[in-house]
Amino acid sequence: MIKHIVMWKLKDEAHGNDKAANARLIKEKLEALDGQIEGLHKIEVGIDFPGGTNFDVALYSEISSEEALDFYQNHPLHQALLPFIREAVTDRKAVDYKIE
Repeated sequence: MIKHIVMWKLKDEAHGNDKAANARLIKEKLEALDGQIEGLHKIEVGIDFPGGTNFDVALYSEISSEEALDFYQNHPLHQALLPFIREAVTDRKAVDYKIE
């Protein structure tokens, strides 16, 4: 099992929306992938508390294998979200690790 964790800092404004609206949209778009991509067993998206100084949005997902992670990352449904997310963020951090 692979744990795939990503965190984003968002711009104050993008896509004509404020940071809070984009955080909600990113959460909705990512969570809509649940059950849509083979090998993606769990997906959870959290939004930081208002006024926090941490990253704004965090993704936690569980994926069956390294091959499934590659499949997920290149899947058309995932790829379709990337332009929206990239336009809304100023910083991204990620980690992938394997658990037995």
